[in-house]
Amino acid sequence: MRSSRISKDTSKLFGCAPVTRTSPQRRTTRSLSRFAFASTSSTSSDQNGPRAPDIEDSISPPPKRRRRTSTGSPVKAMKTKLLEESLSPAPSPPAKRRARKPAKKTTDPTTGEERTSPPSDWQEMYNAVKKMRAPGGVAHGAAVDTMGCERLADRNASPKDQRFHTLIALMLSSQTKDTVNAVAMKRLQTELPPHKPGAPPGLNLDNVLAVDANLLNELIWAVGFHNNKTKYIKQAAVILRDKWKGDIPDTIEGLTSLPGVGPKMAHLCLSAAWDRTEGIGVDVHVHRITNLWGWNKTKNPEETRRALQSWLPRDKWREINWLLVGFGQAVCLPVGRRCGDCDLGLSGLCKAAERKKVLEARRIKEEVRVEENGVAVKREEIVDEVTVKEEAVNEQWQS
Repeated sequence: MRSSRISKDTSKLFGCAPVTRTSPQRRTTRSLSRFAFASTSSTSSDQNGPRAPDIEDSISPPPKRRRRTSTGSPVKAMKTKLLEESLSPAPSPPAKRRARKPAKKTTDPTTGEERTSPPSDWQEMYNAVKKMRAPGGVAHGAAVDTMGCERLADRNASPKDQRFHTLIALMLSSQTKDTVNAVAMKRLQTELPPHKPGAPPGLNLDNVLAVDANLLNELIWAVGFHNNKTKYIKQAAVILRDKWKGDIPDTIEGLTSLPGVGPKMAHLCLSAAWDRTEGIGVDVHVHRITNLWGWNKTKNPEETRRALQSWLPRDKWREINWLLVGFGQAVCLPVGRRCGDCDLGLSGLCKAAERKKVLEARRIKEEVRVEENGVAVKREEIVDEVTVKEEAVNEQWQS
């Protein structure tokens, strides 16, 4: 059954194809064929024939007008575009590294000798920290570089007195910042009265033996636990006079026999005063950082010392204390770690790096510079430096 002439003309007018029935239909549906192309949106009804569609039904609605935004000059428009592009998401971080394997004890099947395999990527991490501690690196110029205990001995004094200075500096350094310790040592070297008339003033064994404990306590009052340290220094001076001929011991056992001297101080003193390295000096920085890295899982510095000495090459035993203490003072601080400035965090080597700071440091921005005449626009890619909220804490720690 074909459509009516009107339907054909209407379909030709509006680009519609007439409906052709392919299967027999009931007779009652014949009367509906005339409405095949009629619009359902018309408000009027024609009972004698099909209705013509409204013009609104055949024409798509006009596109919405975009609000015009005035960007001003072409230079300003380009600047706005560049600023929008600079806010694009940060690039995806590098591919995940394989999980670090910590130091592990193994037994040689042939000899039965126990050995400790080092962490899987320790050499890469060690070299990265060494680079940061070198001149020009982000961790160069820490307090330990100029005010460490091994640097506080008076170079104009005799070798024997210099060794004594190193021992006293280490005894004062516990729970004390290097800057405060350096001031206390300077006072002892300049203000300690002579033990007898005509003798030189300053820090030496005879003057420490003769000085009143109260005066000594006043000279070192700024260091932590100065009351205990005053007592330890006076007791150690007597032992050095009676048992060591006025010099400091040249063995770990002898040094640790002195009151207030532990394994860390003994190993550092032996290296700095006698130029002999028989172990690693592990302080709070070395203990904290190596546990953060996953090199070891230890509960105190002494456990950390034994763990490190089981696998770290001996030629690095003396250097690692200076390396990690400065790194802990300048970058990997106890409060407000600067993970965004650390090569270990940016390269994915440090498992304890704060992700937010690392992502901010990885973000690349385009710096927009508009010349003073407002004509030329220059784009330059720069790495966005991370602003750490704890900068005040960092400065206080280093001061």
